[in-house]
Amino acid sequence: MRVCVIGTGYVGLVTGICLADIGNNVICVDIDKEKIEKLKGGIVPIYETGLEEMVGRNLSKGRISFTTEISEGVENSEIIFIAVGTPSKKNGEADLCYVESVARSVAKAMDGYRVIVEKSTVPVHTGEWVRRTVKLNNVHGVDFDVVSNPEFLREGSAISDFMHPDRIVIGVESEKAGKIMTKLYQPLNAPIVVTDIKSAEIIKHASNSYLALKISYINSIASICEQVGADVEKVAEGMGLDKRIGKSFLRAGVGYGGSCFPKDVSAFIKIAEEAGYDFEMLKSVESVNRMQREDLVKKIKQAVWVMNNKTIGILGLSFKPNTDDMREAPSIYIINKLQQEGAKIKAYDPVAGLKAKEILQNVQYCKDPYCVAEGSDALVIITDWPEFEKLNLKKIKTLLNQPVIIDGRNIYDPEKMEKLGFVYKSIGR
Repeated sequence: MRVCVIGTGYVGLVTGICLADIGNNVICVDIDKEKIEKLKGGIVPIYETGLEEMVGRNLSKGRISFTTEISEGVENSEIIFIAVGTPSKKNGEADLCYVESVARSVAKAMDGYRVIVEKSTVPVHTGEWVRRTVKLNNVHGVDFDVVSNPEFLREGSAISDFMHPDRIVIGVESEKAGKIMTKLYQPLNAPIVVTDIKSAEIIKHASNSYLALKISYINSIASICEQVGADVEKVAEGMGLDKRIGKSFLRAGVGYGGSCFPKDVSAFIKIAEEAGYDFEMLKSVESVNRMQREDLVKKIKQAVWVMNNKTIGILGLSFKPNTDDMREAPSIYIINKLQQEGAKIKAYDPVAGLKAKEILQNVQYCKDPYCVAEGSDALVIITDWPEFEKLNLKKIKTLLNQPVIIDGRNIYDPEKMEKLGFVYKSIGR
């Protein structure tokens, strides 16, 4: 099938590449000329495991192309995905200016029937506004359908999530559009949920908000465990074995970040408010998430005492492992708070260093964890990159000014750390 994907961020680029890889002819569009030129040369501007190899493979087979012209993509495709950003406004509401702009451009370029697909995460009723916008700008008066097809991709495993989805959600208004979208996704051999557009739009926000709720819930349990002397790891294990609950998202830590959960929870609160419902539960989810970062800073201060002129080593900057995404990363808040206390910061992340430099000031970026530990008064783990679990802790101890580790992801065994002679603080243990 002939597909156009407008927007080459995490969602748009992964969607376009994966659709090409299963045999479709895909045109990816973005207004960023520099990014498009890099993609034409097989250079991927984001870190996602396996993506660069997949881009190269599909470029060589002629199944994918890149352009800055929306009209080129629309004129040569039957399915148009809108995958542009929907950032949060100050009041938590999603900013849909890019979605509206693309909808207008698509409408003006259409010369025949098109399926226009909302792939960006958008609030309920956006489908109606896209339909209205396209209708008002439909200069050729051609037929079209609007579809909601939310994504459920996790950064770091986005390709696997796309190719092996738990489900595919398609919100449609016509049987014709439903058949076209079902045909597109048939090669993935996954359960397809076909519903109305409004339900599909809510499924996305409801899913991400529920996962954020689970994270904040187990972090609240961790706080109780610390107060009573219990072990949140064992509590989560006991909870997770219940099939009604499940193990996923029951890892205590410094809270969630990234481009999805913070934005989607905030947007869903606003959506509910506009519908006349006060979503107090999700407001608490946001509050708990903020407190987790504040609590980690308190743990550091308790372990180090006076922060002024102390050197704090930070391991992990991205909001989660296997990505270089720094959006809403807990490390930003934590480092800024430590610097406000007068601390000097050394930091290491396997892939997010370049992006971190654009955000964080006065940080000494190191080549590896041992460089971070050398001369530091404490070592703080913020992102649970697998390589941190394999560190030579005896060597780390000799490099630190004092043997203090604050583990925001619970990657080490407290008993082992005590035997090694560390002052070791973790979450909920």
